Amino acid sequence: MISILSLPSITIAEASLPVPSGQPVHLSDVLLDNNPGELWLRFRFIAPKIGATVGRIGYDVASNDMEHLCQTLAVAYVAQHDLDPALVVISLSDRPIQFGDAAPDATQFFEAYRLEQSRCIWEGL
Repeated sequence: MISILSLPSITIAEASLPVPSGQPVHLSDVLLDNNPGELWLRFRFIAPKIGATVGRIGYDVASNDMEHLCQTLAVAYVAQHDLDPALVVISLSDRPIQFGDAAPDATQFFEAYRLEQSRCIWEGL
């Protein structure tokens, strides 16, 4: 069973968050997940322009956006809430998806980072 708690101090963003690619990215939710046996802080974003087809934003570009979101949003959030997560997971999805639901038609990108001295260090998943 997954133990998840939504934190109320970040709400779904009305405006697009700035990222290096310039694509529209909106915060969907922030979850604390203790199910892996340690705290994983999950930041879930909607990025409707991601995908593998021509004209879509691929993983190579979106990975820079995920690192930027970790550094600019997750680091501040962790400090504000005095958290000590083992991992910060940044995910982008081209559409809203309930956490844990299968969505084979959706495009989703994930990256994991450990925080060290207020820096996001890529861990990979």
